[in-house]
Amino acid sequence: MTTKLKDRVIGAARRAQPSTWLLNRPGKWTARWSGRLRRSDRGMTTSEYAVGTIAACAFAAVLYKVVNSGPVLSAMQSLVEGALDAKF
Repeated sequence: MTTKLKDRVIGAARRAQPSTWLLNRPGKWTARWSGRLRRSDRGMTTSEYAVGTIAACAFAAVLYKVVNSGPVLSAMQSLVEGALDAKF
């Protein structure tokens, strides 16, 4: 291939817009990549697990503080005492 023709081919390839013919043609590329392009993003990554664990720990700490507060503790105690003193 001559240098002039080679430069023209390379220039045309650089200017060309990507086409959809590659996505629609049957063959190895389509079989290999079409499933990956349509696959949904399911599950969590490691960073999402870390954030979820921290959020769960923070929620547990807040719940522990609320349950062990004075008014809630006395309300729960009176509820249990009322249930134990119930007459059948």
